Amino acid sequence: MADPAPSPLAIALGDPAGIGPEVILRSYDALRRSGQPFFVVGGFEVLRNAAERIGTDFTIVPIAEAGEAQMAFHAGLPVLAGIDAPYTPGMPSDEGAALALYSLAEAIRAVILGDAAGVITAPVSKAQLAKVGFEYPGQTEFLAEACGMAPDDAVMMLAGPTLRTVPLTVHVALSEVPTLLSPELIVHKAQIVAAALKRDFGIANPRIAVSGLNPHSGEDGKFGDEESRIIEPAIASLRAQGLDVAGPVPGDALFTPLLRPTYDAALCMYHDQALIPIKALEFDAGVNVTLGLPIIRTSPDHGTAFDIAGQGKADAGAMIAAIRMAGEMAKARSGKA
Repeated sequence: MADPAPSPLAIALGDPAGIGPEVILRSYDALRRSGQPFFVVGGFEVLRNAAERIGTDFTIVPIAEAGEAQMAFHAGLPVLAGIDAPYTPGMPSDEGAALALYSLAEAIRAVILGDAAGVITAPVSKAQLAKVGFEYPGQTEFLAEACGMAPDDAVMMLAGPTLRTVPLTVHVALSEVPTLLSPELIVHKAQIVAAALKRDFGIANPRIAVSGLNPHSGEDGKFGDEESRIIEPAIASLRAQGLDVAGPVPGDALFTPLLRPTYDAALCMYHDQALIPIKALEFDAGVNVTLGLPIIRTSPDHGTAFDIAGQGKADAGAMIAAIRMAGEMAKARSGKA
């Protein structure tokens, strides 16, 4: 007896004035025969108008509930009917931001209720969302609260075909990073990463590399003591728990071709230390994955790109990768990988 078709994934539209509608449409075109169904929450008219603008040869199918997505996916791109907005590429609006927030909330709700296997979030504008009452630093914090979790229990990982990185501190000034780091923070985040690599990526014995903070990892205190005072005690604690953890590895060596194959994820001390290598090596296939949640969430690792929206220039590679990764994570969690 053949395995049943996988449960559909829910896609949050993102800001309709950005490139989200285009990369979603191009992703359906690339993945419609992949066997992994997905549907978009809201924005039927936005997507219909975007399809006309960039030219597509498939149908956009309105559905009344998530349960219809599996069958509808073979006929066209399923879109859950609901709130809509005018399609104004490159010109963000409050109406578009309200649609983005609705789509995000309803897509998460569909996953929590079990109507979808995971959520893929298209890019949003935090500034636009703030105008319609969104009070969170980003979508990750919103997801954590929706799942009843503390923000610190949700970990952002950037993943590509050959590299996975985790920034321990994110949107803060570089001068604040040393004050935010602690052995407890490193241990907590590393534990979440190790558990997620097992559960969501099928890696039985995850190998984690931890970066240093200072040049040459401090060079025995010559360039700073954060390595000996904060990072090394955290690594010792993790090793005592039986985890395979290496470091602190100097940041200028961690991402070399020689070292990349020796670990499954790199824990980095600050935003750019993690994001520069992933964007340099995996720009068109980089996926933002939220670890530690009871639900699956991925997102393309790029922004709204208002400046090129509606011009047919948007590359859908990262959105395609995000959808594929969410599907693979769902299989891993179900034991069907």
